[in-house]
Amino acid sequence: MALRTAIVGCGLIGQKRAHALGNARLVYTVDTNLARAQHLAAQYPGCIAATDWRDIVIRDDVDLVIVATTNDALAPVTLAAVQNGKHVLVEKPAARSTRELAPVVEATKAAGVTVKVGFNHRFHPALRKAREIVDSGALGPLMYVRGRYGHGGRLGYEREWRADPAIAGGGEMLDQGIHLIDLARWFLGDFTEVSGLTATFFWQMPVEDNGFALLRTAGGQVAWLHASCSEWKNMFSFEIYGRDGKLQVDGLGGSYGVERLAYYRMLPQMGPPETTIWEYPGEDTSWRDEFVHLQTCISERQTPLGTLEDAYAALAVVESLYRQSQRCGTGHPVSSNP
Repeated sequence: MALRTAIVGCGLIGQKRAHALGNARLVYTVDTNLARAQHLAAQYPGCIAATDWRDIVIRDDVDLVIVATTNDALAPVTLAAVQNGKHVLVEKPAARSTRELAPVVEATKAAGVTVKVGFNHRFHPALRKAREIVDSGALGPLMYVRGRYGHGGRLGYEREWRADPAIAGGGEMLDQGIHLIDLARWFLGDFTEVSGLTATFFWQMPVEDNGFALLRTAGGQVAWLHASCSEWKNMFSFEIYGRDGKLQVDGLGGSYGVERLAYYRMLPQMGPPETTIWEYPGEDTSWRDEFVHLQTCISERQTPLGTLEDAYAALAVVESLYRQSQRCGTGHPVSSNP
């Protein structure tokens, strides 16, 4: 049976999720702005628009709730949906803090439902191919990764909700940076040492516009990450270094440039490596592929790629960076609400 789906939050991301539903059926759209919910609902026959998510997560004709709200509502909506026996796809970072996310993790274990966090970057074709190559052993033991992710903001960015610590919980390191942290953990595993800096260089706002992280696993592997919203040309770059070669992912499509994976295989005599390149032009398929994966996990009772535990671990890294930055006087106080 097609999953009867409700989307809470009908902004850009909620619309992307709606368009990636495949054979699932959108039955409710929910937004505090009724006109926005109605606009999205009108594209799906029989879909009903509403303004209060509390009325929707309790309904018997909803199987799955997609939570695409601002950060302050991610955890409350997810928790209520889980407690009412619904499967959930919640956008990253899943909460503003580990403290806010912890009860959601516990409730999900007790409810026996599937909850996936929207770490859609794991489903970009270049990164999936990179994971395939790493898993094959072709790179040999991994040594370190280097990741950079950024955009240039837009006029009025400092007045948007992402610049409000009470709503967002943090700045750029929590926004785009959490994708880098999640990808680094996906390839290297958990980090036992966290150091770095978050600071504001350009935007006049009470959250950081740049975050720098140096992370280390128990086995000594390192991730060197930089997230920025003063990156005047939108960019994404993620490099994975093994003893026998290197993978480099550039671009995510659209304004980030054509998605591309380069595999540099070390030769016995060293020198210039053997190079293989894959390019993935066209639309971003990660949203659709992630949802197909979620459907499979629900029907086959599998653990999804991108769990609440993954989100908790990534949030813990961000919080450590915030604490270090506050001690050295470069960080901004985040909301006390989470």
